[in-house]
Amino acid sequence: MRDVAVIGVGVTKFGELWDKSLRGLIVEAGLEAMHDSGVTSKDVDALYGGNMSSGLFVSQEHTAALIGDFAGLASRHIPATRVEDACASGGVALRQGYISVASGIHDVVIVGGVEKMTDVSESLATDALASAGDREWESFLGVTFPGLYAMMARRHMHEYKTTKEQLGAVAVKNHRNGALNPKAQYQKEITLEQVLNAPMVAEPLGLYDCSPISDGAAALILCPLERARKFTDNPVKIIASAQASDTLSLHSRRDICTMDATVAAARNVYRQANKKPKDIDLVEVHDCFTITEIVAIEDLGFVKKGEGGKASEEGLTALNAEISVNPSGGLKSKGHPVGATGVAQAVEVITQLRGEAGKRQVKNARVGMTHNIGGSGATAVIHIFEAI
Repeated sequence: MRDVAVIGVGVTKFGELWDKSLRGLIVEAGLEAMHDSGVTSKDVDALYGGNMSSGLFVSQEHTAALIGDFAGLASRHIPATRVEDACASGGVALRQGYISVASGIHDVVIVGGVEKMTDVSESLATDALASAGDREWESFLGVTFPGLYAMMARRHMHEYKTTKEQLGAVAVKNHRNGALNPKAQYQKEITLEQVLNAPMVAEPLGLYDCSPISDGAAALILCPLERARKFTDNPVKIIASAQASDTLSLHSRRDICTMDATVAAARNVYRQANKKPKDIDLVEVHDCFTITEIVAIEDLGFVKKGEGGKASEEGLTALNAEISVNPSGGLKSKGHPVGATGVAQAVEVITQLRGEAGKRQVKNARVGMTHNIGGSGATAVIHIFEAI
């Protein structure tokens, strides 16, 4: 297996981008990544694109070929592959690109992620997202994703005395970080009082406990580490990649306060990288809801099980605190165009490890992690990156 480096990154602004199309978004991010890396279309061997539901959101399937076509790669007939794993689509696309380069099958690979979610009504978007759960036993019976994560939150509160204030601390922290990110959907700080007094979505989760519906795209360029400096002076090495699965339905889980797929993938990725949680300087975790971040930092080993809420409330996960969690603003503030999320997490980590994150820069960042999940945790994919 060859060592793999990220040599270019690109990301659009996230938000309600009414004047941009799905194809326009991914081309924008892809061209930015190619420009950043110095790669041209003649260098590219393959494309992997993360996308969850273009068929439901914009009535367009065959997304990979579309992306390749409008990226100017169709004339070279390079293989273009769409990857779908719900909200983990982008992270799994990155893993597929990593495997293809590490194995020697391809040398230069573009990994992209895109979703255009705001072209349909809120109810249709909710239904499209519900397809990432168990249709027969969950959404057909009226359980949406806010409902599923509300069950996790309520059980966590029962088991570990987690409070609404601790959930709210996650939202406040991520909006504080997002206010420093010019690509974030919400670039405005909020107060704990606003979180606690917001309209209820699914008790105990209010409006500010939930990530938004978003449009956006992100892209990465990968190549063998040995060739990386041909293209750029600041490559970042992918030192570990792991993926794990769990039951699709929440009710079949061993423990709804723990995402066992995250635990399994984390165990694998730490072993590959020869790292421990204390070695990670920053992490982009999947915070589709505030409870998800609390569970994630527990399952990734940054705090003990049951102490995620307390750690968040005490500021241990703030920017340049004990562990910088979601310096981008996370899904909560940066936005959550589901197919793009996993790739955008990696863009943030690469930007941090290069020392190019501006006002949200994590000091002396050398090792970063991304954690991307699909559905209510049926898929988990984790990567660790290191500055070289």
